[in-house]
Amino acid sequence: MKVALVTGGTRGIGFSIAKALSERDYLVYAVYHADDESAKRAKSLLPSVNFVKCDISDEAQVKAFFSVLRRVDVLVNNAGVSVVKQIQDTTLQDWNALVGVNLTGAFLCSREAVKKMLSLGGGNIVNVSSVWGEVGASCEVAYSATKAGLIGLTKALAKEVGYSNVRVNCVTPGVIDTAMNDHLSAEEKRELCSDIPAGRFGTGEEVAKAVLSLIDNEYCNGVVLPVNGGFSV
Repeated sequence: MKVALVTGGTRGIGFSIAKALSERDYLVYAVYHADDESAKRAKSLLPSVNFVKCDISDEAQVKAFFSVLRRVDVLVNNAGVSVVKQIQDTTLQDWNALVGVNLTGAFLCSREAVKKMLSLGGGNIVNVSSVWGEVGASCEVAYSATKAGLIGLTKALAKEVGYSNVRVNCVTPGVIDTAMNDHLSAEEKRELCSDIPAGRFGTGEEVAKAVLSLIDNEYCNGVVLPVNGGFSV
């Protein structure tokens, strides 16, 4: 049975991706850091998925987790945290926390996954970046920088391991209806919707479909696929 690993897999986009992969008959591991309540709820909804607690910004924990996996066919680097602050109010602690999860976590997991994939003769890595990684967001400088870095990681790694049949792609979701956007007021949500040609927020299921499409298409490598309802047009 093929093995898929999804970071940040207990809720939102990650939960939708874990669900979609489990429905494809992958043996799915969904990694989370601290939210035991979300993991418990997710497990009740997806009993076939293995929910594993691991701080992906910690090299030792990542290495220990991957060491017990027999194989990794698909890695989805989805875990992400955000901070909504003007740059003058953003602390170094804020910055380091975002870099640790959003970028270092993806690097560490990709490094360990590639080792497994090379021994298998191939595999797929899909990174979940953001529209803000493409165009930047006011009051989210640190978040935008980490998501832009994830796009760069995607393109560079795609060139590096593509010759070994390991494909690396990226989706850049726009405004998706998840808990990460709960800080927005009703008025702010209405204003955002007015800027989206689709006229609404996206869903985790729609992002999951895009991830699956990149896994399925064997000629996609180094692709950065917007999933934003036309928001970045």
